[in-house]
Amino acid sequence: MSEGMKAAEIGLRGVGKRYGQWPALKPLDLTIEAGSLVTLLGPSGCGKTTLLRMIAGLERVSEGRILIGGTDVTDLSAGERNVSMVFQSYALFPHMTVLENVAFGLVSGGMDKRAAGASAEAALATVGLKGFGERLPSEISGGQQQRVAVARALVLEPAVLLFDEPLSNLDARLRRSMREEIRALQQRLGVTVVYVTHDQSEALAVSDRIVVMRNAEIAQVGTPAELYNRPQTVFVATFMGEANHVKGSIETVAGDRARVRLDRLALDLPHNGLAAGPVDVVVRPEAIHLTGSGPVSEGIAGSVTRATYMGAHTEYHVATPLGDLFVITPAALPLHATGATVTVGFAPGGVVVVRP
Repeated sequence: MSEGMKAAEIGLRGVGKRYGQWPALKPLDLTIEAGSLVTLLGPSGCGKTTLLRMIAGLERVSEGRILIGGTDVTDLSAGERNVSMVFQSYALFPHMTVLENVAFGLVSGGMDKRAAGASAEAALATVGLKGFGERLPSEISGGQQQRVAVARALVLEPAVLLFDEPLSNLDARLRRSMREEIRALQQRLGVTVVYVTHDQSEALAVSDRIVVMRNAEIAQVGTPAELYNRPQTVFVATFMGEANHVKGSIETVAGDRARVRLDRLALDLPHNGLAAGPVDVVVRPEAIHLTGSGPVSEGIAGSVTRATYMGAHTEYHVATPLGDLFVITPAALPLHATGATVTVGFAPGGVVVVRP
């Protein structure tokens, strides 16, 4: 198996899927750059797996066209698309050895068994399983089975590699290490990867770009940093991590900035295309800073309703005129006791004006 696979750009042009009158995926346009790892992220039923299966050729589109490497593959079968898929269940054949599982696609495609075995050995080495070829799937761990499934997909040297919730069957610690391995492998081989998950921390960790989906359509597309720091809607902000949703108002607009009123505080923030008047504002918990009792000058008065020691940081719930705020501070030991009066301030970088 060769390093540096030939990656392909994926182009979706007005692609949609209906079951009767019900839209499983509303028509959308999306370009996935060659050699990038793009995650389709969203809650159950948002259309992300339907979109993945249409790219794979496992579902027919109801409308629109799919291009892979500039070639229209809309009407091609899954086997004609130079695409490989890693399923959530791994789908390994229990009666075959690991090596036979990996070589299966090559052998069924007509390759000589000895040549297929050599390619399968190389694929196993790529995913760190050299020497595991003679074992049965039942004789290796869940994480190792996941790697076998990846090797089976890689051995076909696809232009596009698709992952459908690949880590959902693993425990939290193994998920963390496996997502790092998948990311490192993708970068080393340069293959185009489309990766479906509902886990935002997983998406943040592996992606070049994230496509956040909701209600069978795209809510926002961007890099992990863009989606976390500059969400366009309340949904994207809250789905991409912890966020406080409060009400504020834009008092004045000048250029791309606005004077935003939060209770007695006025902040200078990007207006994100919104006009003067009431607005929704999201505030990241780590962008809120608390100071002890004393005269409230540059901040909002608050009262600590709960302080929780979490080892590396402390979490607070603070009652304020804006509502109950969730706050994370890096201080390992709680500095403010439950019931304490505090002054609440905001770091502008973690405060964003959004659409409802």
